[in-house]
Order: sequence, then C-alpha cells, then structure tokens
Amino acid sequence: MKVVVASDHAGFELKEALLPFFKELGCDVEDMGAFTYANGDDYPDFIAKAAEMVSKDPDGVRGIIIGGSGQGEAIVANRFKYVRAAVYYGCNKDILRLSREHNNANILSLGARFLEADEAKEAVHMWLNTRFSGDDRHVRRINKIEEYGR
Repeated sequence: MKVVVASDHAGFELKEALLPFFKELGCDVEDMGAFTYANGDDYPDFIAKAAEMVSKDPDGVRGIIIGGSGQGEAIVANRFKYVRAAVYYGCNKDILRLSREHNNANILSLGARFLEADEAKEAVHMWLNTRFSGDDRHVRRINKIEEYGR
C-alpha cells in the first residue's frame, strides 16, 4: 500500500517516530515533509502536497497527516477533490473504524499533542487495515459529497 505522510513542526516528532513503523507494516511510504523541525512553519505547505497525491489516486494512495490537533490539517486536506480526511486524537477507536467502513476516508489526520507514539501506531495500524464496507448507502453518500462544492 502506498502511504504519503506529512506534518508541520507540531507533528514532526510523531511523524519521525511513525516513518519506520510504516516500513514494518510493508507500506511504500513517501515523506512529504517537514524534513526538519522548524518552529513556526506553516502546515498547509506540507499537508497540501500529501493531499494532492491522494487526490490524484484516491483509491490507491492513503495519507497520514500530523499536526498539533489534526484539525487544521484535515481542513486543508479536505479542500482537495476526492479526499476524505478524518481526524483522530485519541479516545474512542470506533472513530477510526467508522471513518474507513462508512466514509472510505483516505487520509487520517492525527493530533500529535494528544497522542503518544504507541497510541498513534495502534491507530494507524487499525485505520490502514480497516476496509470500506462498500454498502450501497455509504457509496451513495460519498458520491453526494463529491457532487457538492467541487
């Protein structure tokens, strides 16, 4: 599976901790930056690169984007056609499962200020291994999302 990863300064440490984990999972991983810690960098610069890659192949590429809360990162990613980014910053793991099963989310946005590396690894593993259900009602809803505002 092809996975693109991006973060800003707030997610940099967690991204660096996750990079070897993707390889352990057998993923073909591409790091879209940040490549060094730079306090005050702007997350849209990095997140847009990852979202663009997913947008070009929404069924073949998944994205993991990381920031302080993951919220702003998801907002940027969801501006791109065919991208469905879900946010996770801990607690109920059903959010991860449902984002894949019901919404066919292709980007997971992690809140680094709320997750330890082991929690993030568990979340990523679960999310990457959860399949879209393909139920008619979910397909219909995803198609409607693509019709609005694009």
